Amino acid sequence: MKALVHTAPYVMEYTDWPTPEPGPDDLLVQVKACAICGSDIKGYSGSTGRRQPPIIMGHEASGVVAAVGENVQGFAEGDRVTFDSTVYCLKCDYCLSGHWNLCDNREVLGVSEGTYRRHGAMAEYVLVPYRIAVHMPDGLSHAQAALVETTSVGVHAANRTPLQLNDTVVIVGAGGVGLVALQAIRLKGAGKIIVTDLSPSRLEMARAMGADITIRADAPDMLEQLFAATGPRGADATLEAVGIQTTIDTALEITRKGGSLTLIGNVAPRVEMGLQSITSREITLYGVCACNGEIAACVELIASGRINVDPFISDYARIEDGQAVFDRLYKGVEGNIRTVFLFD
Repeated sequence: MKALVHTAPYVMEYTDWPTPEPGPDDLLVQVKACAICGSDIKGYSGSTGRRQPPIIMGHEASGVVAAVGENVQGFAEGDRVTFDSTVYCLKCDYCLSGHWNLCDNREVLGVSEGTYRRHGAMAEYVLVPYRIAVHMPDGLSHAQAALVETTSVGVHAANRTPLQLNDTVVIVGAGGVGLVALQAIRLKGAGKIIVTDLSPSRLEMARAMGADITIRADAPDMLEQLFAATGPRGADATLEAVGIQTTIDTALEITRKGGSLTLIGNVAPRVEMGLQSITSREITLYGVCACNGEIAACVELIASGRINVDPFISDYARIEDGQAVFDRLYKGVEGNIRTVFLFD
């Protein structure tokens, strides 16, 4: 098969690669669409340590079942499918207690971080355990289905966030996950939703997706604008979808006493937090790791139109142009949320 292989920092080689053979519990999926996640772009630089060469990246994808293992149930050749990015074992204590995303043996498609190497979907075929796959309804396109994994993270964040009907919510960061969280938190019953980001185009998208107020993160009086929008108490719930020091600081400061702060973004491996502010104001922190069984629900949410992912697709590309595509995205493209590789 043909694959886009990350072979060295800043190098993406379109080359021949052995077609994987399905094990007894596997689906061999012919890839039809694969989105480029921001983690893939960072990984290709070699800076994260989670895309150690050689690795076929790609964990946001969809396709058609080409072959099934002997133990597979519920899937057949020709089925249209998408899938989780997390491969969980169903044997450890966390899996057995329903926390699949915390699996002790967790692996992620398209990732090689030193203890495992699991090739992903930037190739003609990808191998996935059937337990992480979901059928696609007829009305869902392969490009839309490639955004299901991104959607699942935002939906999981909304599920993790405690909310009362008509609560005021602030979302810090209007990337793909933040914009999904915006839509999901509205479905959950939020009243006023305020979104802050540096990008004017992303703030415009946030308004189109239901944000009541948007605020430029680089405004000199940004914090004053946030409190004017929430009221002097601050937000009942805040979701932080960037993961750097300045945005964490903003998210904590705008959260009211007794409120909740859901941490989604993790760009920085370590940040400082105001311990006394958290304890004296009784702020509850929630971490978010991938998703936990929300993939099937996200397929239905997108197919029904209750969550709109179409504006996230900034452009389409061919896998054979992968080097140029990654080079361009690494330099930065204003407003880009997802570029999607389409396969014939």
